[in-house]
Amino acid sequence: MTDFAHDLPEGMFEWIAEAGGGPVTQLRRHLARREAWVVDVTRPDGSVLEGFLRLQRESDSVDPRRLERETRIIQALGRTDVPVPEVYAWNPELQATLFERDPGRSDVDQLDDSKQQRAVMEDFIRVVARMHTLDLDALGLDGVMQYKPTNATEAALNEVDLIASQWRKFLAHYHDPLTRYGLDWLRRFAPDSIARLSLVQGDTGPVNFMFQDDHVSAVIDWELGHYGDPLEDLGNIMVREFFNPSGGLDGLFELYERESGIPYDRFRARYYAVHQNVRGMIPIHYVCAHVHPRESVAWYLCYRYLGDRATTEMLAAAMDVPIERPEMPSESGEPDVLADAALYAQQHDVEPKLDDAFARSRSLDVQTLVRCIDRRRRYGALLDAEAIDDLGQLLGQRPATLAEGRSSFCAAIGSGKLEDDAVIQTLARQTYRDEWLYSPAVEYYPNRRWSPID
Repeated sequence: MTDFAHDLPEGMFEWIAEAGGGPVTQLRRHLARREAWVVDVTRPDGSVLEGFLRLQRESDSVDPRRLERETRIIQALGRTDVPVPEVYAWNPELQATLFERDPGRSDVDQLDDSKQQRAVMEDFIRVVARMHTLDLDALGLDGVMQYKPTNATEAALNEVDLIASQWRKFLAHYHDPLTRYGLDWLRRFAPDSIARLSLVQGDTGPVNFMFQDDHVSAVIDWELGHYGDPLEDLGNIMVREFFNPSGGLDGLFELYERESGIPYDRFRARYYAVHQNVRGMIPIHYVCAHVHPRESVAWYLCYRYLGDRATTEMLAAAMDVPIERPEMPSESGEPDVLADAALYAQQHDVEPKLDDAFARSRSLDVQTLVRCIDRRRRYGALLDAEAIDDLGQLLGQRPATLAEGRSSFCAAIGSGKLEDDAVIQTLARQTYRDEWLYSPAVEYYPNRRWSPID
């Protein structure tokens, strides 16, 4: 048996071999935010099972059945005309699933051929339309789902309430005005009508499906799948296209309406884009505050500060509120010999000698974190002072510290006494400052802008 370097839980390697019907002949860590492994198993007849291993190590997490639910959804969809990978095996003790490894690509955002890119996106929209019209009873997923909405308000807010409940201990002591306002806004503006209840992917769009030639070959990543308003997935598509620009969205939601027969509404699409960002940012904020060394902190910083800015821009678009970027400090300040030395060592002495792709990505993460630390040292106090001034104007009294100001801001949001326009404009200025401060991380997704929609 070939020896592989890995830190998989005891018994995992043997289970993979048993499930695949032969010895493991390839095992390498996949480059992704969620832990995953590329696996090959060579059978006695010489055929190779090409697998993709997902595991959920934290059995005591806020959602201990997350991977099981994803697995069950994919198994159910395998009996429909929605393309998904095959589930080779599921192990409830190890909390692991061995999926088929689709031979296609996921990087629709990287296609140079705009005609192919458009064809793939249109085919994906048709897949989503078919998915949203599936018979829920026939799927048989009620036993693994966390709820089943009975009206439009529940369809909009059940997932929001679930996320807020799962993270209530964190949120109780986390005074983030954007999170507080976002949750409040979603409840105040929840849609009061719904065309039908559907299975929604919950994080659907570019990069979360595989394609071959002009067609979608597999829709992947169902960890957030649930029952809801089908237009929620249109908001999800907007968010993922923001992060992974794939030729724009012009005409795609009109195509969705024709293919599915489900009415499209522009405000609701924007509402659900905010919906996706607010609930998605809560665990990302948590990781940024309580990160485990196994995680890529740099990537999470990127998601957080780019995602926060995107949230305020979409709130402004939904509410028709004008916002503008504040002026940023000139890039100056004393150099830091320690930061410079760390960056030099990583760039010249470490990274060039790394053969493993995962190790190289971790080296880049280290460089990014050092740059962020250096920028916080140079500009953090100045930007904090500007934020405190902003809060003083909004609240009528200048807080002594930024932490005090954020706590007072959250309390004022809860009281309902602040005007939406003023809140959104204040939040936007803060998220623009944060994005600029953490620009070395945000550069993982440079120059991201919302695409116009129908």
